[in-house]
Amino acid sequence: FQRHVYTYRILPDDEGLLSVQTIQGIQAKCFRTLPDLIGTYQHPNNGLVTPLLHPVHRARPDEDAGEPGRARGLCTRGCRSRSTAGNAPLPALGGGMGMSRGDLYVHLSASPASDFMGFMAEYLTHHVQLDLEALCHGHPQLRHLSTALATACRALHSEIDFTLAGLETLARVFDPPVSPRSPAREQGFLSSDPDLELLLNKISTVNQLLSSLEKKETVTRHNLALPSVAVAPPPAARPLAVQNFEVRLAAQWDPKVKVGKSQHAALTVDVELGTVTVTKRGSSSPEEVIPQDKILQLIKYQSVQSKVRLMCARDNQKSVSRDFIFPSARKREAFCQLLQLMKIQHSNLDEPELISVYVGTWNMGSTPPPRSLASWLTSRGLGRTQDETTACIPHDICVIGTQENSLGDREWVEFLCASLKTLMAIDYRVVALQCLWSIKIVVLVKPEHLRRISHVHTSSVKTGIANTLGNKGAVGVSFLFNGTSFGFVNCHLASGSEKTHRRNQNYSDILHSLALGDKRLGGFDLTLRFTHLFWFGDLNYRLDMDVQDILTHIVKKDFQALLAVDQLNLEREKNKVFLRFSEGDISFPPTYRYERGTRDTYVWQKSKPTGVRINVPSWCDRILWKSHPETHVVCNSYGCTDDIVTSDHSPVFATFEVGVTSQFVPKEAPGSSPEALACIEWESIEVILKTTSRSKCYIEFHSYCLEEMQRSGENTFQNCDIPGFLKLGWSSKHLPVLNPILPDLEYLGDQHLLLSIKGVESCESYGECCLALRSAIGTTAQQFETFLFHRGEETGSVRGWMRVRVPRGRCGTRERLY
Repeated sequence: FQRHVYTYRILPDDEGLLSVQTIQGIQAKCFRTLPDLIGTYQHPNNGLVTPLLHPVHRARPDEDAGEPGRARGLCTRGCRSRSTAGNAPLPALGGGMGMSRGDLYVHLSASPASDFMGFMAEYLTHHVQLDLEALCHGHPQLRHLSTALATACRALHSEIDFTLAGLETLARVFDPPVSPRSPAREQGFLSSDPDLELLLNKISTVNQLLSSLEKKETVTRHNLALPSVAVAPPPAARPLAVQNFEVRLAAQWDPKVKVGKSQHAALTVDVELGTVTVTKRGSSSPEEVIPQDKILQLIKYQSVQSKVRLMCARDNQKSVSRDFIFPSARKREAFCQLLQLMKIQHSNLDEPELISVYVGTWNMGSTPPPRSLASWLTSRGLGRTQDETTACIPHDICVIGTQENSLGDREWVEFLCASLKTLMAIDYRVVALQCLWSIKIVVLVKPEHLRRISHVHTSSVKTGIANTLGNKGAVGVSFLFNGTSFGFVNCHLASGSEKTHRRNQNYSDILHSLALGDKRLGGFDLTLRFTHLFWFGDLNYRLDMDVQDILTHIVKKDFQALLAVDQLNLEREKNKVFLRFSEGDISFPPTYRYERGTRDTYVWQKSKPTGVRINVPSWCDRILWKSHPETHVVCNSYGCTDDIVTSDHSPVFATFEVGVTSQFVPKEAPGSSPEALACIEWESIEVILKTTSRSKCYIEFHSYCLEEMQRSGENTFQNCDIPGFLKLGWSSKHLPVLNPILPDLEYLGDQHLLLSIKGVESCESYGECCLALRSAIGTTAQQFETFLFHRGEETGSVRGWMRVRVPRGRCGTRERLY
């Protein structure tokens, strides 16, 4: 009417009377039948904008049902008979009460979709009983209902087709490639097939296109808003070569192969393309090409060091396993590293979850280095080394420590960066350089990681004569990589077989005096301040064995007999130094003291003004590490070079795969509602201290997930029956409930608590420890037990029960690479 459309709803009341819906406060006129209602409103001044003038009869389903622009009008044919149809109840489903046909008609007539109502009424009148009988005979498909729905939705097909065509045209504006259409569209998608499954596929496609367009529009709008700045293109990184591995296929890979037999094949890993290709021996075509997004898991067999299982996704199946046997464990490790690199490059992650860390240490013997350090910087030589297929893959972080380095600071850094660029085609960036006389440490990172580095600290400690000379001592660097803290210490300890105690004291002095990490954690043991701490250098610990016996074991490569008399191992077993540190397996010969210019001869006699000094061959140069509990760190190589001969020491290297965290972004603001808070609860804590003190104590709780430090009350239990030990206890009433700043399970799973046991009177620490929250998350309390450390010594133990409660709506996690 006057180029406007007015819609009025005709609704039945509880007594079955019909009326036109009105605004609140106006009395509605009621009619017994629909013709009575229509007859009344054909007269003027009855509340409609115009009287009803031109009735339009409903077209039958077989007439014009597929025409999108056909006229629609009020239902006048048979409406009265439907509204007064018999109220025989339909058979009840699932044991519930049956609904009468009359009730169903009332609901249908109340709907504004009058056309749809007609088709459903037709179904209820003629076909519903047939579907019910089919159900009773065990046929779950409602065939007649599906036919009625498909007929009612025929017009919707053409509407969706036109909508899809418009959306696809719009999608080409933002993204020329193919839009996510379903395969059915390529096979006559514009047909008017009334199949419901096809209709649902079309609706799903519309939903995908709309979602994709929204994202593309947002990205395009953001890019257009950025200022146009001319930026020099970065140098292209050298593409990784395609690597081939000779393997044997386990029997279950090919069902045609008899049990117990295996076939030879070639594995081709293309990191850039993101594929693993399997080609059987003698075949000219690939047996299978596995894209990286289909690789679900990589499992290393522990019983067979050269065997690996690949779990792959397949269409219409959950997963399929592929077992490969490599010629050696080293080849298997190289394959696994390439797959991990491929996964990271193609996963489109904003921030890395795994990084590679290289650590190198070398006593240069006060002589210039050779022109090439390739074997050292690529972890090749003796021991557990990098495979040649992965040796030139650049590490995310490179840390190089040297002792007796005669080069200038700038000259040494430039030489290292130039060497790495020649080997790996990357311009590494300098994070830190710290020097103490001839002791140097350099930290380098890949250019894309420089923005992820923060809170860089450096420090040095002298441990030479009277702790005033810098010929011996340590240099250190600490920093944050996104949300993960790292510490690196390079040291040169006292020399001489007889100076084991002096070396232990050097270690203790460095531990006390090196100022690294968060200053708020200055009261904690240095080994507890970092997620990962790497300690390396010329530690100078020797072998307690006759020199001739040592040489005999070296010739036989019987390193286990020598490691049993290694002073560092013996002192660690006594808990004198490097408590709870880890070290890779040593499978390379002692790195000191060689004749310069060769690696074939050890020079164990050294002339001094005081006489001839015996320097037995020893593993003086070592790399150790210590990490927070329940974190990810794997040592992939640990060895020494055999071709760098300018010094009497051989350079030592180690590489690590390290899990890192990034800034967590919650879906909801922290503390937005009381029910959104997580809490850390304690049932009890029991502490045993190695002390003669009888002072009461309290516990301090530190963590980056807490707004501030929290402390407990005084201990409620105390026992000193055992001489030299003090036993303390706290009940739940005297322990604080801790509320993390974020309640999300994924966030809390990466957090740790640092505990310090302090005396009430002196406020001095008796011991510190670190607890992981991950294993304590749940509805029931979990038991924990760990050692206490203070100034590098073990000072007791702590155990108890704790529980980390996470709100029900904050328990979501995502899949990780480790």
